[in-house]
Amino acid sequence: MLGIDDPFVLFAYLGIIALAILSLIYGLARRNAARDDVTPEDRQWAIEEKKVDDEF
Repeated sequence: MLGIDDPFVLFAYLGIIALAILSLIYGLARRNAARDDVTPEDRQWAIEEKKVDDEF
């Protein structure tokens, strides 16, 4: 099949394709699952980082 004589090589190729498809499906299903909370520490860090960038 497909010019590949060794079945283990064929299974490896098909496994790679199957895992790529499963990874895409998983990524699409979970892309909005994580909450994006901004803590006061994050806000303070962003303010300080902006000050440093502005001075630079």
